Amino acid sequence: MAEDRFTTERDGFGRLLADREVWRQAASIPAAGELTARWLEGRSQYQPGTFASSFDDETRPIALELAQLNRNGLFTKESQPGVLAGGHAQRAYVTGFCTVESAAALLELSGRTGLVTVAHAPGEASQASIPVTLRDGEVVTVLGSSEGPVGDDQLRDWAEEANDGLALVLAESWYVEIFDPVWGRNGVLWSAVLGALTDEEPANRAPGG
Repeated sequence: MAEDRFTTERDGFGRLLADREVWRQAASIPAAGELTARWLEGRSQYQPGTFASSFDDETRPIALELAQLNRNGLFTKESQPGVLAGGHAQRAYVTGFCTVESAAALLELSGRTGLVTVAHAPGEASQASIPVTLRDGEVVTVLGSSEGPVGDDQLRDWAEEANDGLALVLAESWYVEIFDPVWGRNGVLWSAVLGALTDEEPANRAPGG
């Protein structure tokens, strides 16, 4: 009976505790990316840092594209599709954790296309503010201001939501933010980022070095 209850028990946010247990063993970017891909495909009801059993309606049109990115070296954290509707405008973007090699490939993508990549080295903070969402002319979302990208508070949160090993891996990973500067456009970013990740060449230097 205890085992049966566990397979259906949920936390205060409606997330399935059985799916949470798998995250206890995910201590690498590929492992976290695979579990995130399953969540985006509707095969899991737990995602660290997302306080709901599933993603929001805005993510639905890009969920499968995000799943591909997660399976190819970018453990995604935040994203949004491009939108132009009345007073609401969005630039398509995705952020996530990756290796130095993936960060270099994504910076190269930024150098040869109209897309923009902001890359943060482990422990590096940025004070840049790039608007990516407007509502009635007011800026409501910006990129460029990373969260450390993993400071003490975030380390604790990742350890509690997933495990200590993954928290330490993320603290030592690069954090990237990639966006399409064209407001409302959706047909470019996702395939371009996937192409950069899958075609990357080994890098022997840090991005920007």
